[in-house]
Amino acid sequence: MTELAYKDPKAKVIAGAKDDWELVIGMEVHAQIASKAKLFSGASTQFGAEPNSNVAFVDAAMPGMLPVVNDFCVEQAVRTGLGFKAKINLMSRFDRKNYFYPDLPQGYQISQLYHPIVGEGEILVDMEPGVARKVRVERIHIEQDAGKSVHDMDPDMSFVDLNRTGVGLMEIVSFPDIRGPEEAAEYVRKIRQIVRYLGTCDGNMQEGSLRADVNVSVCRVGAYERFRETGDFSHLGTRCEIKNMNSMRFIQQAIEVEARRQIAILEDGGSIDQETRLYDPDKGETRPMRSKEEAHDYRYFPCPDLLPLEIEQAWVDEIKASLPELPDEKKARFVKDFGMTEYDAGVLTAEVASADYFEAVAKGRDGKQAANWVINELFGRLNKEGLTIETSPVSAGQLGGILDLIAKGDINGKIGKELFEIIWNEGGDPAEIVEARGMKQVTDTGAIEAAMDEIMAANPAQVEKAKDNPKLAGWFVGQIMKATGGKANPKVVNEIVRKKLGQA
Repeated sequence: MTELAYKDPKAKVIAGAKDDWELVIGMEVHAQIASKAKLFSGASTQFGAEPNSNVAFVDAAMPGMLPVVNDFCVEQAVRTGLGFKAKINLMSRFDRKNYFYPDLPQGYQISQLYHPIVGEGEILVDMEPGVARKVRVERIHIEQDAGKSVHDMDPDMSFVDLNRTGVGLMEIVSFPDIRGPEEAAEYVRKIRQIVRYLGTCDGNMQEGSLRADVNVSVCRVGAYERFRETGDFSHLGTRCEIKNMNSMRFIQQAIEVEARRQIAILEDGGSIDQETRLYDPDKGETRPMRSKEEAHDYRYFPCPDLLPLEIEQAWVDEIKASLPELPDEKKARFVKDFGMTEYDAGVLTAEVASADYFEAVAKGRDGKQAANWVINELFGRLNKEGLTIETSPVSAGQLGGILDLIAKGDINGKIGKELFEIIWNEGGDPAEIVEARGMKQVTDTGAIEAAMDEIMAANPAQVEKAKDNPKLAGWFVGQIMKATGGKANPKVVNEIVRKKLGQA
């Protein structure tokens, strides 16, 4: 894989602008830690529970209640950092981020601003087969989530659900290295893929387990390169943050819309105010939410209820040794071991379950053939039916059984697809179905030759044409397959046709 240099004109935004502008994007991705208990209490993190049913005294900020760190949440954050090839800080510290909101009972959020548990790392964002861009991760810190305000249950009042209050989050903060809407979406998709491989977050964007705040700014061509050379943020434009994006498609749309808005203001002689905005997909616009606060506006200070978090290198090494094979490494291995394309390897490794299914099918068999069947037949049918690999009616063992029958010559590819359809609808053992339903392909050369002789006798003109034009031999192959109900061995049929036509 090679790093993609910024030369793509589509990333230069924006159609209709007077001048060329470059997009600069930084992202803060909030990943809910895969833990059954909250970050500082033993309350459940179950999604969809009755409102305010998963709330401990400490979550509700009852007087005298003190937080206790959930060690498992800390381990999950370290595991994620290692998955991003990031530095793990053996000493980190919790801070209080002070602000008032109805769904924040404490009046502050416990977070890690100055001393995060994970330092700098990197993510390779796949842009096209064989090409990726490196996006630097500035830090990953752990913090507690806020509750949820509900505004659509009553015309005169709002309600508060504290179930989510105190749920552990990993905030994954990037440097402003992302250069376009597509890359931003792919960056989030790659984070989702990695944390799902690691098992540290389920990545369910519909349930809010993974959501992103997108910082968007525009600058003149060349300014970004000067920033990378000097590290001086003054080369970049004023950024606006788009909050709580939980859809890849909306992330792309929001960036496009916000970039156009900023460029229009700048080309009209105005200036950009740093602020937090919301994206309205129905209107196709971003709108102001609040002025963008800086760290001092939150009056950060060390949380007096929690000691600094100190971990040992031996524990970090133990977690590192337990990491699974991650998507980039798995994809590279699939290309090397099975001789498949980067694209096919990317499709098969997109999800852990898909990769595991493929490996079970490919074990001891032809890897390219297994990939073709899994991608084209299985994935195609799953997408059509709206199913997942976990709910597939055809198991890896059954699909492998179909490939074994093809390899032995008991059936051909066409019969294999018919067999796949039967198993999809009815289940069963592939070999037993073939035997019981008489689906074995015809390999008897005598029977195939007899069929060829009949076809030649009935079509003398076609025989003469085929002798002059070898390409017409395919017509005889088709006729034999039709005569045998598609059960003739294609390899044997082709050999006999060429022999009978004097082309062997």
